[in-house]
Amino acid sequence: MVLLKKWSHFIALPLRSKLLLFEAYMLLAWARLLKLIPFAKVAPTLGVPMKETPYERVAEHEQMLGEVAKAIRQMSRYTWWESECLVKGIAAMKLLKRRKIASTLYLGTAKDASGKLIAHAWLRSGPYYITGVEEMGRFTVVGLFGNQIKRKKEHRYGQNV
Repeated sequence: MVLLKKWSHFIALPLRSKLLLFEAYMLLAWARLLKLIPFAKVAPTLGVPMKETPYERVAEHEQMLGEVAKAIRQMSRYTWWESECLVKGIAAMKLLKRRKIASTLYLGTAKDASGKLIAHAWLRSGPYYITGVEEMGRFTVVGLFGNQIKRKKEHRYGQNV
């Protein structure tokens, strides 16, 4: 009954929303597969190491940032594979990159109550945290990857070059 209700809710969504949810699901799968590869080989695809993107608010990106955060959060609940912080962060970063929106993926470590080293990842775009915000305060940043998007320069006569 619950599954039927969720399916009917999905069917009622606009096509644009359905496509974003599908894309989020596929990128969560892709990001999970990346975890099978040594991180040293994956890292160069994540952006510029130890370079943060700006914290500036870009008004025209705000709606898309919210939609991406929601799509990743929703679809991660329906994957049959582990879709935790790093997987969500990488998938969201790729969704934003495809939409030409800059973001920074943070990697942090901390010790749990028993003294065991634990890790966490979170994604920020402008002043907004897209994934992993719930736990990030407990962790010390040990690495980050900035995914800066190059904008076209405007020619002095108003044409993009």
